[in-house]
Amino acid sequence: MTATFYRRPLPKNAISFSGPEGKTLFAEALAAGDLEGYFPLAEQFHTQAEPTFCGLGSLVVALNALAIDPGRLWKGPWRWFGEELLDCCVPLERVRSKGLDLDELACLARCNGAEVTLARAGASDLESFRHALKRAARAEAVFVASYDRSVLGQTGSGHFSPIGGYHRARDLALILDVARFKYPPHWVSAELLFEAMRSIDPDSGKSRGWLVLRPRAHGLSVGFSIKCDGHSWRDLVDDVAKALGRLEASGDVDGIVRAVAPLASYLELRTPTTDAHREAIESARAALRALPLYARVSASFTPEQAELVAILLLASVDLLDGSNRTAIDGLVGRLDEETPLAVELENVRAQIAALRAHVA
Repeated sequence: MTATFYRRPLPKNAISFSGPEGKTLFAEALAAGDLEGYFPLAEQFHTQAEPTFCGLGSLVVALNALAIDPGRLWKGPWRWFGEELLDCCVPLERVRSKGLDLDELACLARCNGAEVTLARAGASDLESFRHALKRAARAEAVFVASYDRSVLGQTGSGHFSPIGGYHRARDLALILDVARFKYPPHWVSAELLFEAMRSIDPDSGKSRGWLVLRPRAHGLSVGFSIKCDGHSWRDLVDDVAKALGRLEASGDVDGIVRAVAPLASYLELRTPTTDAHREAIESARAALRALPLYARVSASFTPEQAELVAILLLASVDLLDGSNRTAIDGLVGRLDEETPLAVELENVRAQIAALRAHVA
């Protein structure tokens, strides 16, 4: 007979959110101004839908707390983030079987409209961690921690959860555990949580850490986005590394096109369900097709493929130098930073930059 469980007792190093001491800590942190970030998160607090969905559950809380409009239907007439909408970067079936690592969760956040800063505890220090906690506590961003439960004396290993607040006087972080069937929200030592984030994730071979999420600076939700349908995250990272190598070796525009073209299978154009999103994306596509670069690319590809290749070229132009950079610039000209096309490029460029960092 299979054993079943109804929650776990919190270890002694954790302070229950709803207990007398937890309530006192909450009142003190609130008075100190270090729970401003708690309220948007509490409005969207969510229980992960699957045992391996802690990353998706944390991201649902974060994106909805940041009031990011997905531009796509959730259910009925409603646009809202649910875990089933987080289907770029890593296929949901793969998440269901293996979960996510920190880079994958950051990719998912970017391709769903968030600006993301990723920090690894192994490459950072306790004071930087505390600084990020304080900023999130004052509602300047949303903080999602990736940590090893066992270091906190909890059962299990790798886990994601949003951080709801900080108690400066006692140096405590408020973990809003999205596995609410297992542990309730609780306060833990910030220093101990940092140590739990220093542990190595066996899937990535890197230390765990944290994400700081904000809404994108410009525009609506994403149109062009990185995906992994039919591929693995590792395939994507490997293919980006190969494409970067080909870019460095390319000698002319045609060589640059050939270098990035294989990555087009990892890029998708999402279908929005609102007039505003649809108009923004169509405006971006029209501006893209009006560029001499698109005309050059479309000679070798279908119109839809040419759009994807042209977007990749524009998002990768910063990786070029010398005559190659001059040649691409001559086929593009100056793009207004406030246009829908520039906003789409900003997002794809951020995703590619993150993948480059992962390769490195």
